[in-house]
Amino acid sequence: MYEHDVIVVGAGGAGLRAAIAAQEAGADVAMVSKLHPVRSHTGAAEGGINAALRDADSWEDHAYDTMKGSDYLGDAPAVEALCRESPEEVIRLEHWGMPFSREDDGRVSQRPFGGLSFPRTTYAGAETGHQMLHTMYEQVVKRGITVYDEWHVMDLAVTDEDDPADRTCHGVVGYDIQTGEVSGFRAENGVILATGGMGQVFDHTTNAVANTGDGVAMAYRAGVPMEDMEFIQFHPTTLPSTGVLISEGVRGEGGILYNEKGERFMFEHGYANNDGELASRDVVSRAELTEVNEGRGIEDEYVHLDMRHLGEERILDRLENILHLAEDFEGADGLTEPMPVKPGQHYAMGGIETNEHGETVIDGLYAAGECACASVHGANRLGGNALPELIVFGKRAGRHAAGEDMGAAEIETGKSGEWEPADYEFEIEVGETGGRGPAAADGGAVTSDADGVLATAVDRAQERVETLLSRSGRNHAEIRSKVQKTMTANVNVFREEPGLKETLGDLREAREEYKDVAVSDPSRTFNTDLIHTMETRNILDIAEALTMGALARNEFRGAHWRKENQIRDDENWLKHTLVSWNDGEPELWYKPVILEGEDKKYEPKNRSY
Repeated sequence: MYEHDVIVVGAGGAGLRAAIAAQEAGADVAMVSKLHPVRSHTGAAEGGINAALRDADSWEDHAYDTMKGSDYLGDAPAVEALCRESPEEVIRLEHWGMPFSREDDGRVSQRPFGGLSFPRTTYAGAETGHQMLHTMYEQVVKRGITVYDEWHVMDLAVTDEDDPADRTCHGVVGYDIQTGEVSGFRAENGVILATGGMGQVFDHTTNAVANTGDGVAMAYRAGVPMEDMEFIQFHPTTLPSTGVLISEGVRGEGGILYNEKGERFMFEHGYANNDGELASRDVVSRAELTEVNEGRGIEDEYVHLDMRHLGEERILDRLENILHLAEDFEGADGLTEPMPVKPGQHYAMGGIETNEHGETVIDGLYAAGECACASVHGANRLGGNALPELIVFGKRAGRHAAGEDMGAAEIETGKSGEWEPADYEFEIEVGETGGRGPAAADGGAVTSDADGVLATAVDRAQERVETLLSRSGRNHAEIRSKVQKTMTANVNVFREEPGLKETLGDLREAREEYKDVAVSDPSRTFNTDLIHTMETRNILDIAEALTMGALARNEFRGAHWRKENQIRDDENWLKHTLVSWNDGEPELWYKPVILEGEDKKYEPKNRSY
């Protein structure tokens, strides 16, 4: 048993910032991560950090852009917290030594990004996330914060009261990848989940192999609702062969999109007559796929992104690593020819339901970063808003978990306040899946005091590992591949009711197959087959919730496009979708969006660029 005041699960941008904040507030903090911190996926973030730093800009304008970009599904308290506090956090990073790109006068550089009314995106070349990750890890080392790296967290240790709002999280159970040890991590104050994205639900994604939505699935099985899972961002510029990201910074610097006919289609075909390539990501992604579907794509798959006209000096100064990515993965020299790009899964706007301080409905359990849903991005995230989310809400969750008074109002999470159940009218009854199999056996809660809760959770996790290693059965890779293919085929940029129903059927079959899953590698050390098998359980739970939400929300909002419903329906759908575990059977329900800020109300308007 390892004991600390605060346990942070995950060591990317949100986890590092949460750990530093909790330590500054006087807590004994430990980070538990299945990767070494500087290998976290935050390091792949290329674009930048939005912050209102200039006199001509304001956090209020940033908040308006963010709410507009969210298609008015963002919650005002979270949106305003992000935009108000981002400048302070960017300055803090600069004081910690982050090497931002700078203007000739020494000021931190800022460039235009999609959906912004002012060029407020700070950056460090095209490797902003990498620089941010290393800058904060230096602070963790400097402060002596304990890091347990290469530990895969299997489950939360939570009490078993009937109402999740009455439950308490006392820690987590981890599997030491290096030794095979299963141990408990007790948190005296609280657990902060900062486990990142869930891109491995799809087979074409910018996300790393490790992004399997572990924190979201663990919280879900423990009783915390998943919020707005149907809203998935597809980045318009990924490399076709791999899904590797080509930064929005290329378009921010003036990169141009062309179709097979050489047309600058964002303008010529009327997708975004004012902002063109710098419209929000959902708009550009749909435009690209429309060009391909209507026969104007290159090789019926992609379009071209051209930055040659920017000149070699500017490209090497601000976008050098983009040259290497295009050359290494597509054989394209960005200095002399355009790069092939197409939309790919990039970011999850939904996640673990939290308030603006990272609190969940379960006492002692917090979440921050991409795994959480405050909700700051609503139906669509603006480029440059992910990295400030990590540092702003990581800081807030860390301080709150350490016991610092954040001036929080009463927590309005879970089914508190106004909510409404969903009326199932699906041809496929998604609840009738034949049970949850192994996922039910080691998901959910345990009872007794803190030590008893952890001991029971450890025993259950150990039994799970032994079962997977000792029995024969199906390999997880077949099941995972089935999930990824059906999700990519039917729950992608364009969604139709028959395809969504087909995917729910495919997921039901995959869950049945997962009941017999087994691990062929019997080793106890560095057993990646075992880790991937446990991750596949998380992918299944997330894919199901995502598809349920996409089928239920019969409107077109932000990144969620439905062929049958081509309008945004504010009268019926200005609300958040939530999915609860409900003893292993997913339950869909809704709660209203918070459009009232500190001193203004955000009125939904038509979103055009």
